[in-house]
Amino acid sequence: MQQLILLRHAEAQVRASSGRDIDRALTPLGQSAAARTGAALAEAGITPQVVMVSNAVRATETWVAAQPSFPASASEIKPELYNASASVILKLACARAEGSVMVVGHNPGIQTLALELLRSQGASPATIARVETRFPPATAAVFSFDGDERPTLQTLIMGGAG
Repeated sequence: MQQLILLRHAEAQVRASSGRDIDRALTPLGQSAAARTGAALAEAGITPQVVMVSNAVRATETWVAAQPSFPASASEIKPELYNASASVILKLACARAEGSVMVVGHNPGIQTLALELLRSQGASPATIARVETRFPPATAAVFSFDGDERPTLQTLIMGGAG
């Protein structure tokens, strides 16, 4: 893997009519935020070859909203990503041979992995504090990896509902 794109799902309903967390859908603002984040990534020249998506409704709807910006990207629904830890997310992403992998998932796992990668690259305290303090829905953190698997933050697109 040469590039990892971590995308937190966009703003979701507080409750699903089923009462199940996994069934929470995006709000209208969340749908537009996911589309904006996808467009911003594409405008920055970031195009995943494969996208792994949590099976939660809010994650799949985030991908549906962002997907028009990545028409050539293949996608897979991965139940293991539902509320996955940072280590599970990284393990699943590293198992892919593709050069660029996007993971559409949930906090705290997505944010925790972004922080772990920032710390391992020796990012500035200000950058670490920014990600630690605020990683709202529809936020994307993009990391590239060198030949020794060392990460470097390429871009951070802060999402939001508005």
